[in-house]
Amino acid sequence: MTRRAGVWLWRWRRNPLRRTSDVVEAWVLLVAWILALVGGLVAGVLTASAMQASAERVRAQSHPVQAVLTQDPTHGSARPTSSALVWGTVRWTDRDGSTHTGRTRVPASAAPGSQLTVWSNGRGGLTSPPASAADTAFQSFLGGLWASAAGAGLVIGGAKLVQARLDRRRFDQWAEEWARVDARWGRKTG
Repeated sequence: MTRRAGVWLWRWRRNPLRRTSDVVEAWVLLVAWILALVGGLVAGVLTASAMQASAERVRAQSHPVQAVLTQDPTHGSARPTSSALVWGTVRWTDRDGSTHTGRTRVPASAAPGSQLTVWSNGRGGLTSPPASAADTAFQSFLGGLWASAAGAGLVIGGAKLVQARLDRRRFDQWAEEWARVDARWGRKTG
């Protein structure tokens, strides 16, 4: 166990083969992992809370109203089943007493003059029913999870790019050193 930890931490130990780029790489990876964990967590929490607040705002702005179907719903070419939703024109009176007309999805079996419940945004427009609290919580959780993964992935991806650049620099340094050794020996080794 300790031997394996020593191999893993070789960049941090004093070592005659350790270069400055090895130490820089060790620090870059350490900082990247810390930023990925903390930054991913913060991004996830902020995204989830923003999504939750947005859903609460939509839920507060929309409200159900009773509407009357004014025209026979359009069915299109196929005969829909009784559970199908089709476009229909409805009229409703909003909370402020103003009367509005709009098109929304209504059951295909609804007849003109039938009462329906529709959702209004309070500005005279129809809107879809707001998501339930459970749906909002689940969507916020998923959004936070995706934001967390994306944030951590960006940080780790950036660290891998830095690591690749350091590797390229090390390979160039090794090539220069081998060229000096070859010149001293008077022959080519590679």
